[in-house]
Amino acid sequence: MRINKRFIVAALAVSMLGSCKKDFLETVPTSSVSEANVFTNTNDAWKVINGMHRFLYRQMYSSQALGGQSGNMILMDALGEDLVMTGESNGWWIGEYKWNSHRLATNTVAVYYNYLYYFSFISNANMVIANIDNAAGPQADKDAIKAQALAYRGWAYFQAIQLYGERFDKTKANDGPGLPLKITPSVGATPRVSVKEIYDQINKDLDQAISLLGAFTRPNQSHININVARGFKARVALAQQDWATAAQMAALARQGFALMSNTDYVSGFNNYTNPECMWGYKQQEDQTTFFFSFFAYLSGNYNSTNIRTNPKAINSLLYAKIRTGDVRRGLWDPTGTNTAFPIPPSGSRRPYMNKKFLVPNTALSIGDVMLMRTSEMYLIEAEAQARAGQITPAKQALFTLARQRDASYTLSENTGDALIEEIMVQRRIELWGEGFRFYDLKRLNLPLDRSGANHNVTLALVYNVPAGDKRWQFLIPQVEINNTLGIVTQNPL
Repeated sequence: MRINKRFIVAALAVSMLGSCKKDFLETVPTSSVSEANVFTNTNDAWKVINGMHRFLYRQMYSSQALGGQSGNMILMDALGEDLVMTGESNGWWIGEYKWNSHRLATNTVAVYYNYLYYFSFISNANMVIANIDNAAGPQADKDAIKAQALAYRGWAYFQAIQLYGERFDKTKANDGPGLPLKITPSVGATPRVSVKEIYDQINKDLDQAISLLGAFTRPNQSHININVARGFKARVALAQQDWATAAQMAALARQGFALMSNTDYVSGFNNYTNPECMWGYKQQEDQTTFFFSFFAYLSGNYNSTNIRTNPKAINSLLYAKIRTGDVRRGLWDPTGTNTAFPIPPSGSRRPYMNKKFLVPNTALSIGDVMLMRTSEMYLIEAEAQARAGQITPAKQALFTLARQRDASYTLSENTGDALIEEIMVQRRIELWGEGFRFYDLKRLNLPLDRSGANHNVTLALVYNVPAGDKRWQFLIPQVEINNTLGIVTQNPL
């Protein structure tokens, strides 16, 4: 890896990258400026934030699978039961699907990438937070810049702690090893702190971000505004079983955002101007991502080897739960013979294949990716209210979303566990392929169960993983342990 220090110190990912020489966020011109000069004024500091936005879809070490946040999204569903691999194809994501990769300390795609990726955001956020107060420029800009850095740091730590730490359980001390806590731009080995301490910092960052973002009007959906920061807070509260906060933040986060129409729903999930997109990234045609694009793996129509011979399908048991009048039912072909479903040239047709994700131009792999949607906020609100025993508001939140997708849907008559199950089925259908399933199974302490569906045993290999099994924790990259001389310790092998 060649890394040239423009403004980021090599401490990028704790100390594991201490010898690297190139930052991953190209936030300043090739001519380069020093770290101090980047934060001389807010105009230059904005370039750092814009670089962080762009990093959401930047490739890392020229690896086909490591295309920014989409790499994590695909992995999270490959580890679940609702996304089905229909062929081995060129091998990408199959090791992850088999539950092998994230338990190999030397693995690049799952273990090293996710660790490095999220600590890259943390390192850059630390630079911004440490320097922005002394920059010349309007206070409003300084507040907005700092707030987005804080939100990114909180988001990145939350994404990572769910992988490398034990599940958060509000009935316990949560004192098991979490992650190294890096909140200043320092270089050097830092030991892991507890899961609780990481969550405490996440909430502190998000609370401060929310307090600073009130007056910020963003130029587009790639920037983080108060709605997105509240959405992050809702996700975190849900993982911490803080039902009241989760419901409150989700309801606040979705204010001003509509649910998309049925016409929009079947248009390919590739445009971040969709009224339901709260946060996402825009890809320009001159910034193509080739085969490391989200759509090079998950779409139904891009001409990649992976899609031609491994069209991604939905779990047949989950598909059977989608009501006949539901617009979402039309996103998958249970027969594998429907010629109205687009496929790339010489592409295979497989039962339950999807057309949820489509590239707008089949000659290019690019498409906007929505990272937070209004529907997720309704689902968080409904789940949190139901788990808190607030049945009426839970039913209403669920009804608002489900009725939008299915005009014949009526207010649920379920209560208790039956209502929660109804909400969770809606969540699985609605968020299929968007990177939530592993996180959901882990936070709810549920087992992996792929049995009885359309998974192929030779491809999936692993059908069942008990709740609480050590395999629900990703291993820490071996290079991190080596480079810190054991200061950063490993998870149970």
